[in-house]
Amino acid sequence: MTIAGHAVVLGGGSGIGLAIAGSVARSGRSVTLMGRDGPRLAAAARGVPGARDIVCDVSDEAAVRAAFAAASAASGPIAILVNCAGIVRSASFEKTDDSDWDAMWRTNVLGAVYATRAVLPEMRPLPAGRIIHVASTAALKAYAYVSAYTASKHALLGLTRALALELARTRITVNALCPGYTDTGIVRDAVATIVAKTGRSEAAALATFTDSNPQGRLIAPDHLAGAVQWLISDAAQAVTGQALVVAGGEIM
Repeated sequence: MTIAGHAVVLGGGSGIGLAIAGSVARSGRSVTLMGRDGPRLAAAARGVPGARDIVCDVSDEAAVRAAFAAASAASGPIAILVNCAGIVRSASFEKTDDSDWDAMWRTNVLGAVYATRAVLPEMRPLPAGRIIHVASTAALKAYAYVSAYTASKHALLGLTRALALELARTRITVNALCPGYTDTGIVRDAVATIVAKTGRSEAAALATFTDSNPQGRLIAPDHLAGAVQWLISDAAQAVTGQALVVAGGEIM
C-alpha cells in the first residue's frame, strides 16, 4: 500500500530534516515541518513545495501534543513521522554535567516518545504508516567525548526496535536511520571550532570527521532523504525494526 497523505518532519528547519522534507514534498505528499526556531523554520518551509511550519519544542510533551493536533487539523491524519530532532554536546564524561544529560535525553529520546505517542492513535486506522527516527552511527558504536549523546542514540534505537515489535501486526513500520558524519551545520560548526582552538587548517579539521568514513567524505543530507523515500515506499513494507546505516562503509 503506497504511503500517501500527510508527513511530519521534526527538526525540519535545516540539515537532514530539511532535505527529507523537500524530498517527501516533491513526491507529492503534504508536509509539515516542526522545529524550535520559528524564523528559521518559516524560511525553510518557504523552500518546500506546499509545506506548513509549526513551532514545536520536542522536549515538552504538551507542546508536542498541541503541535501535532494543529498539524492534523490543517493537513489531515499523519501517515509518516520522520523524527530528525536532536542535539549533541561534546565534552569528556567527567565534564558532562546533569544539565547536558538531561537536555540530550529529553530531546533525543523523550522527543521521539512524545511524537510517537501523539501520532499513533491517528496512524493506526490508516491504510499504512511509517515512523522513522534519525539516530546516528552513535546508536551502534561508541565515540569518545560524547557519552551522553551516544547513550541517548543507543536508547533511541532500542525504542525503535521495541516499537517495531509491538506494531509488527499492524500496517505501521518503525525504523531508524543511522548516518555517519553528515554535511550539516553541526559538523561545519565543529570544524570551525577545531580550527579556532587548535590552529589546524580547515582541511585537517575536516579530516577529523571524514577519516572514519571509508569513502573519505561527509554524508550528504540528500543521501538520507533517498533512504527515507525507500522506507516509505511499497518496497519497504516488510522492513521494520531496522537500523539503516548511511555512513560510507564505516559500520558493516
